[in-house]
Amino acid sequence: MGKALIIVDVQNDFCEGGSLAVGGGAGVATAISEHVAANGPSYRHIVATRDFHLDPGTHFSEAPDYVDTWPPHCVIGTPGADFHPNLTLAPIEVVFSKGRRAAAYSGFEGVSDLDVPLGEWLREHGVDAVDVVGIATDHCVRATAVDAARAGLDTTVLLDLTAGVAEETTARALDELKAEGVTLSGTPVLTG
Repeated sequence: MGKALIIVDVQNDFCEGGSLAVGGGAGVATAISEHVAANGPSYRHIVATRDFHLDPGTHFSEAPDYVDTWPPHCVIGTPGADFHPNLTLAPIEVVFSKGRRAAAYSGFEGVSDLDVPLGEWLREHGVDAVDVVGIATDHCVRATAVDAARAGLDTTVLLDLTAGVAEETTARALDELKAEGVTLSGTPVLTG
């Protein structure tokens, strides 16, 4: 068995200048790349998730509430859906896309280009532990780590390699992660 690194949603629209920017996102992209350069051999697999919306219905709104509805973001075919240029892509083995026609927060809702769900792919590749990093601590990182733990994986969130939207929602997310048995390491980037 082995450990995988799951890089969550390090995309242009979630970094500074994007339609749903999280403060510190670009810096987190750089930090993740540095982490992989220094620690890559300790992972059996390195995978990434991405929001990849086509028509996600009520997930998008012109008057978003930032709870259930959001401004349009990570639309397929737009620069906002691309991975941030500070993220080194070469070590990423597979990308799991989520949210084509609905809201999707957890990477475990994503599928590979061969339509294999993330959880199934990890099982097939002998993964029993994951480190989770990316954007945003209080939304997609939280949801991905919770689902990883519920799938029976030994789950750690490397908080120094995550960016949170807001202090209050990030604190709630950390409480939920602890309650799910997720190991937390470091401190999330919070600049918003």
